Amino acid sequence: MTNIPGTDMGRRMGRPPLGVKETKVRLTDEQRERIVALVGNQGMAQFIREAVERELKRREKQRHG
Repeated sequence: MTNIPGTDMGRRMGRPPLGVKETKVRLTDEQRERIVALVGNQGMAQFIREAVERELKRREKQRHG
């Protein structure tokens, strides 16, 4: 690696980590197509994370309330 004055070689390039762990989710073709139709391919992961979070909160409320 070349040391260039004035640069911070210790910094990572790209997006900061999201604090998430990759998890494989199996969807039917229809489910996947419906999600892509709503949010596009780029929005699929966020859509799934948000749906999971809503369902977790719903079930936790149901369990404790």
